[in-house]
Order: sequence, then C-alpha cells, then structure tokens
Amino acid sequence: MINDLWYKNAVIYCLSVETFMDANGDGVGDFQGLMRRLDYLSGLGVTAIWLMPFQTSPGRDDGYDVSDYYNVDPRYGSLGDFVEFTHGAKQRGIRVLIDLVINHTSKDHPWFEDARSDPHSRYREWYVWSDKKPANADQGMVFPGVQKTTWTYDEKAKGYYFHRFYDHQPDLNTSNPEVQAEILKIMGFWIQLGVSGFRMDAAPFIIATKGAEVTKPVEQFDMLRKFREFLQWRMGDSIVLAEANILPKDNFEYFGDDGDRMQMMFNFQVNQTLFYALATADTRPLKKAMEATKPRPATAQWGLFLRNHDELDLGRLTDKQRDAVLAAFGPEKGMQLYDRGIRRRLAPMLGGDRRRIELAYSLLFSLPGTPVIRYGDEIGMGDDLCLPERNCTRTPMQWSMEPEGGFTKSAKPVSPVIKDGPYGFEHINVAVQRRDPNSLLNWTERMIRMRKEAPEIGWGDFSAVDTGDAGLLALRYDWRGNSVLILHNLHPHPTEVTFDPDVGELGRLLIDIADGASSEADDKGRHTVMLDAYGYRWYRVGGLDYLLRRKEI
Repeated sequence: MINDLWYKNAVIYCLSVETFMDANGDGVGDFQGLMRRLDYLSGLGVTAIWLMPFQTSPGRDDGYDVSDYYNVDPRYGSLGDFVEFTHGAKQRGIRVLIDLVINHTSKDHPWFEDARSDPHSRYREWYVWSDKKPANADQGMVFPGVQKTTWTYDEKAKGYYFHRFYDHQPDLNTSNPEVQAEILKIMGFWIQLGVSGFRMDAAPFIIATKGAEVTKPVEQFDMLRKFREFLQWRMGDSIVLAEANILPKDNFEYFGDDGDRMQMMFNFQVNQTLFYALATADTRPLKKAMEATKPRPATAQWGLFLRNHDELDLGRLTDKQRDAVLAAFGPEKGMQLYDRGIRRRLAPMLGGDRRRIELAYSLLFSLPGTPVIRYGDEIGMGDDLCLPERNCTRTPMQWSMEPEGGFTKSAKPVSPVIKDGPYGFEHINVAVQRRDPNSLLNWTERMIRMRKEAPEIGWGDFSAVDTGDAGLLALRYDWRGNSVLILHNLHPHPTEVTFDPDVGELGRLLIDIADGASSEADDKGRHTVMLDAYGYRWYRVGGLDYLLRRKEI
C-alpha cells in the first residue's frame, strides 16, 4: 500500500521548463537543459517534479493558454525530448506531474478557430456562447483589476464567448460529453509518455456548470470520479493534484467520501493562515485550519506549499487578518495583486532573514500533508517587481556567477535574470551555496532527507500539544507505534516552553534529529525546552530504535 500511495510521503518540486536551464542558447529554458539538471534535483532529494505548462501555446499567459494539447511547444524541444526527460527522471526515482489546463484553451486553438468560423462546426458546442451579453458579465473575474469581463464578443462568430480567465482563453464547455472524452484522451496520451499524474488547474471551474443562464454555478463532482477511474485503469498509481481553493465543508466533495475522486488537493486554508501566523506569531487560526481540514479519506492527501507561481492569495482570511499579512509582507501597492494577494517570493517577503526562512520551511515540512516547494526557494531567490503581474516571481533559475546566472548562453533571455541588489545571481546562486556546508541549499537538502525519514507526518495522525502560548506550535504525529514531535517558536525572541508529549513512558525521552539537543522529562513527565527566536525542534519520541518498534500495520 505504501508503494501504491507514493504521494503520501513525497517531496514535490515545482518548476517551469522555460526558467530552469537553456541548452539551446535561444534564451528560453528547454527539456534538454532540464535533463542536464536532473542530477541536481536527485541530489536535492525531491521525489516528484511538477512541471508548469509546456504544450504548444502563443505564450500570452505563460503557457496556460494551450493551442495544442498533444505536443511540446517548439521553444522547449520536441516530444522526443520530453520522453528522454521522463525516462531520465524515472532512472533517478523521480516521478513527473504535469499541469492539466482543461478549463479553457487559447483562442488560437484549432478547436476555437473552427467553432467561431462555422455555427454548425462540431466544435461549436465545445465552447460556451451567448447571442447577447449576459447581465452578470462584469462578475466572477479571476483577475480583478486587470480583467474587465467574463464575456467577450467575437466578430466572426457573431456572438459572445465565456472566459473565466483572460479574454484570449475561451472556456471549454466541460459539461459536454465529447469534451470530457477529449480530456481523458489528453490524460491518456501523457501517461503513455511517462507522466505519473497531473496538477489540475482551476478544478472548481472545470466541474462548474457554465452558460449565459447560469447565475450560480453548480459543481458536477461526478466528473472528478470519471477522471480518477480513467487514470486508475491506465496507470494504477497515477494521481491528480487539484488546485481548489475551497472551504473545508466541501473537501469530501473533491476527495470523495470513499476516496474515489481526487487523490490530492492543495490546502489553501492552511497556506493562508500559515502566513498570518508568520506575520503575527498567532498560530490559533492555523491550528483551526488544520483541524478543519483534518478529516479526509485514508487514500487522500493534502499538498502543502509556501509560495507558488501565482500570487499569495489571502481571500480566505478576515479583513483584519489580511491587513496584518499585507502590512508584514506586502505593504507597497506594487507588491500586491488582484485585490487579494501578494506577488512576491518567500525570501524577500521575510526580509532575507535566514532564521525566518528556515522557520517557514521547517513549518512546511512538518505540517500534515505532502510538501511542495518552488524552484529557487531552496537558495532563497528573490523577485523582480518591475515585471508585470505574476511574472515577477517567474524569473530564471540562478545556477552560478556566470553571465545570466548560468541559465543561458544568450545575452538576452526572454525572461530577465535577476542581476541587481542582494538577490542578484552573483550573490544568490546554486554554485556558491553548494560549496558552503552552512548554506540554505545544503540546509534544505538535509531538511528534505529528514522529512522523508519521518513518514509519520505523511501517513500518521496529528494532534496539537498544548504549549500555553499562541506563538508556539507543537505538533505530534503518531503512526504504527512511533511518534515524532515538532516545536516551532514564531516569536522574534527566545521563548521557554514546558509541555507533556502525552504518549506515555516513551515520551520521557525526546531525541532531536535536527541538531542533537535532546530532552528528558522531569518527574511529572514534562519537558522544558528553550527555543531561540524563530527556533524549531524536531524530536523522535522514545529514541532512535524507532524502526525496530515500528508495527507492520
């Protein structure tokens, strides 16, 4: 069962092909360049790669406007290059997940071109049309402040088409059985080429009813089961990781009561309250979010993240909580986006403070679920706020002090490498940090190894241990007769904490597996630990003979 549910104790690394490494010298990353960096990813310890879109696209939205689902964009290479990449990843024990962007296509997709050209086209009903502009056309935009409407008039079609995102991304009519059959064909195609699963972009919009008459979309959850069943038949251990920023009450609708829908979802509730905790040293909302999202089927798993390629969405926080996070991490208007979030990378958000960066990643690796890390965050890469919208966090990977950060031989990369300031490639790069045993890169590698050796976090049940201080978070995980206990101090000052692990006689000895500062209980079974400012402790409960004590079931 452990092998079948590989995602329960994985470490996923998110990257964009175009920003990782350019082997062709044209200023754009490609699969040959990514192939050459697989040894780096293997050495880092990641067990899966999530690739952002790389299919043929006009590139108006970083590949999220697909014009051919069955090919690789020529800028990145060929299908042959992709297969060589997936084969190379498999040789190193790394699985590959790819973005599944099926809520919409590019307006340049042949399907849409055909649909708008002929009202009797077989593709006409693959999209969503209206003769008149619906009254609610100025509502429901994904990108408020940038996007003006969700319905746009097409001269050739003589009608309005629906687009939840930009006007160059017409929505597919996903309720149409022919569209659903095509989606299965797309998944089957990439599975045959070595993919282990998909990150489903905008999952709630995919399954929602669409049309001019729809004022309150209804989710068609059976669609998720159809996707799941197809994948299980094609490859038993393939998965779907859904992007669904939903309320906890709807979690089982996506996972399925019997775990027969999505295997994984991103936990946006925990993500947003985690940043509130980092901003205020108040972990109470975070613990509530963890408890609210705790119930899930045995086969389901949360994907946990700090930052990704989008803005940090704060829409689920209260106004007061959102204001606190904005004040701490995005106080300037140019750091904010879409009236709901922050468009920055983690390191500059935390002021480049190594203690706080370590604290944030220690939290990520120790929260209930599977950690998903963003390329470049392992070296503390920064952002370029001069670039528009979300492009500021999508700059090329910084490999060395060579020109253009070792990303390309081209003097003009399509996306500019960060050159100036403390986050420029001459200061922040892999080559320098690899040679420094105390670097963030080497710390992250050790943390990944430690996380993989603590399957209790991915598989076990968690409980919050009382610390009597909202700025201190203590979590205990129990699985197969073993326990780990992890402490975090979110205060900017050293703090002493006294607690009872509440695991019986084994709890009298806590072995620190991070730095060796172990703890023995007093006569009452309590431990007293001094935590540095933004400090953390990872404890094995009962000793390092835990593998001998692990139960088989």
